[in-house]
Amino acid sequence: MEVFQGGNTQRVYQMPKLPKRTWRLIAIGIAAVILIWFGSTTFYTVQEQEQAAILTFGKYTATQEKSGLHFKLPSPIQRVVKVPANLTQKLHIGYREDSGGKVTPVESEALMITGDENIVSADAVIEWKVANIRDYLYNIDDPEQFLRNSASAAIRSVMGATKLDYAITEGKTVIQTDVKKKLEEIQEKYGTGIQIIDLKFQDIEPPEGQVQTAFKEVTNAREEKNTKINQAQKYVNDRLPKARGEAQALIEQAEAQKKSRILNAQGDVAQFNAVYNEYAKNPEVTADRLVLETLEQILPNAKVIVTDGSGDTVNYLPLDSFLKNGGAKSTTSGGTGGATTQPNQGGAGQ
Repeated sequence: MEVFQGGNTQRVYQMPKLPKRTWRLIAIGIAAVILIWFGSTTFYTVQEQEQAAILTFGKYTATQEKSGLHFKLPSPIQRVVKVPANLTQKLHIGYREDSGGKVTPVESEALMITGDENIVSADAVIEWKVANIRDYLYNIDDPEQFLRNSASAAIRSVMGATKLDYAITEGKTVIQTDVKKKLEEIQEKYGTGIQIIDLKFQDIEPPEGQVQTAFKEVTNAREEKNTKINQAQKYVNDRLPKARGEAQALIEQAEAQKKSRILNAQGDVAQFNAVYNEYAKNPEVTADRLVLETLEQILPNAKVIVTDGSGDTVNYLPLDSFLKNGGAKSTTSGGTGGATTQPNQGGAGQ
């Protein structure tokens, strides 16, 4: 190439020629840039807590739920929007909490009117996650702000139908359930793609001041009442089974005593019948035996003297001495020939 310089001079300059290696390096550099651009726009990575929405010419076409390295068509044909769909997120209503744990109240969200026209302060935390990426990206403009507004509306709706006394005492759990249900209905109605996992109230109490103090005293009194009721119920649950057990034991003892007396009575009847049968066979012998057995029972230590009753002199046989000495045989010095344990018909005496 020749370059002509203006003016009166006629000097000619020529452009230096680049070596062939330089053009080769330039071509390699351009190819490397193209490859880098192609790789950066065709490969993308999805983390474990993420899901990716695939947009083809700006229109949603698919969702990539698996984590790892994936392929797509180069930009601007296809584009990827990543959403932390597998991550459970928290939203605070009535206060804000920074990363350092510092809490800042937001009265515009916390203060609301109850059904009996009292003012109450309610703080809540909502746990949520993305359930449908397409609805989450295209049906709402600002998902977090929409969720905050819908949560505030649900809380105020339920609080507006609840009395203050009930809200700050035993009604907290019921209110939580009702608010969560209403918030889920709002998300479903507008198709936000947001799933409500849990909703918990941190505090439900009157505004600070004398009213709050008075209601706290009422709450403490009710808690004390419930504690005493629970203690009484615990005593009932402990004592009642024992009393029932003792009553059952008494009943079983009475049944056992009843059966024992019946059996004894039946035995006595059987014994009486046996005696009566023997009495029917020989009434006199049975009567004498019964008399002797009765005397033996009522007079176990009585001395027995046997006489013949024939004279004025008392001749006796010391049976008690013989019984003490083992029943040895002997004769009397008064001419008595012998004696038996059965008394004579004419003159036996005891």
